[in-house]
Amino acid sequence: MGCTSCASNGIGSPRGCKSNGTCGNDSCNKLTVFDWLGNIEMRKDIAPFPLVEVRFKNSRKEFYSLTEGLTVRVGDPVITQVDNGYDLGLVTLTGELVRFQMKKKGVSQEIDEVNKILRLANQEEIDKWHSLRDKEPNIQKRARELALGLGLDMKLSDVEFQGDGKKATFYYTAEGRIDFRQLIKDMAHAFSIRIEMRQIGLRQEASRLGGIGSCGRELCCSTWLTDYRSVSTAAARYQQLSLNPLKLAGQCGKLKCCLNYELDAYRSALKIFPKPEVKLQTEKGVAVLQKMDIFKEQLWYAYKGQWMNWHMLSLESVNEIIVKNNNKEKVPSLEEYENESIISKVEKTDVAFENVVGQDSLNRFDRSKKSNNKTRKKRKPNRRQNND
Repeated sequence: MGCTSCASNGIGSPRGCKSNGTCGNDSCNKLTVFDWLGNIEMRKDIAPFPLVEVRFKNSRKEFYSLTEGLTVRVGDPVITQVDNGYDLGLVTLTGELVRFQMKKKGVSQEIDEVNKILRLANQEEIDKWHSLRDKEPNIQKRARELALGLGLDMKLSDVEFQGDGKKATFYYTAEGRIDFRQLIKDMAHAFSIRIEMRQIGLRQEASRLGGIGSCGRELCCSTWLTDYRSVSTAAARYQQLSLNPLKLAGQCGKLKCCLNYELDAYRSALKIFPKPEVKLQTEKGVAVLQKMDIFKEQLWYAYKGQWMNWHMLSLESVNEIIVKNNNKEKVPSLEEYENESIISKVEKTDVAFENVVGQDSLNRFDRSKKSNNKTRKKRKPNRRQNND
C-alpha cells in the first residue's frame, strides 16, 4: 500500500481503506494520475485552474467546478451536484494537470457545461457513504437472484450507490440486448430506490473487479490501463505465438491487452525478413518456410514432400537465395547454405544446459538412515552391561 493509513492489521488485510482505494492521500487508488506539477509554484498573475477531478467507486472519474470561496485538496471527500440529489466522491487531481486530462479525454473545459462541487462532506455524510458501501454486496446478491428468477441472460458484476442513497447503478454484461423492464420494477419494489442499469464490456468488468494475471501481477486494466484497444489474432501471429485460446485469453475472456505492447517492435523487426509465402527455388526442389526466430535471425525451410526434414538457414543466406531466384537462377540445394556454425552452437547450448541443477540426484533426500539404526543397536547392549 502507498500510505501509512493502509497499514495492515493483525490478519493481514489493509486497515485504512480495505483495498477499496479510498485512502486519504489517494496513493493506492486504481488509475491514479501522478501530479508532477504539484511542487511547481505558479505565477501570481495566473489564476489556478477552476476545475478538479473527482473519483467515485472504482475507476469512474468526472470533472467538476468549484464554488466561490471553496478550496479543496487531493483526498478531500466532497459533495457533488447530480440530478435529484447529491453524490459523494474524493478529489483526485487539482491544478493545471486537470486541464491536460480533460484535453486528453475530449471533455469540454467550459465551466458552465460541468456540474459543481457543493461543499466538503461532513462526518455524517461520510458515515452514511460507508454504510451504503457495506450494503452493496447484499444488494448485488439479491439482484442476481431476481435476474435468475426472470431467466435473463445477463451478469450483474457490480453495484454503486449514490452518496445520498436514493439511487443505485447496476453494472452488467450481456452478449445481446436484454429486456430488463420487469427486473427494474422488481428491484425498485425490493430496495425502494431508483434503479439505473448500465451495460459495460468484458474488459471494463475486469477493470472494475480486478485480479491477478497469468504474469503474477495485477491486471493492467485495473491499475494503469485507461484505453482498451482491440486485440486481434494477428498480433499473436506476428509474435510467432501458438493460437491457443487458453493461453492468449485473459480473465475477461478476450485476448490479452499485453499482446499489443510489443507488436510495433515485432512489425519493425519483420521488415527485414522475407514474407512467409515466399518459396525458395532450388534444383533439389521447392522449399517452404516452416518457422522463424526473429531474435536470432534464423529461418527453417523444408522441401515439398519432405516435411519432416527441416533445414536451418540464416537470414543473410535466405535473402541471398531470394535475390538469385528473382534473377531466375536456382541454387543447388539448401544444404549448401545451411549454417553449420549455428547448428554447432545450438548443440553446445543443449549440452551446457543439460544439468543446470548440478549432478545431485533428485532422490537424495529419500536416502534411508541405516547407519543410525546400527549405532542404536550397538549402544543397547552397552547400556544393559552398565545396568548390571
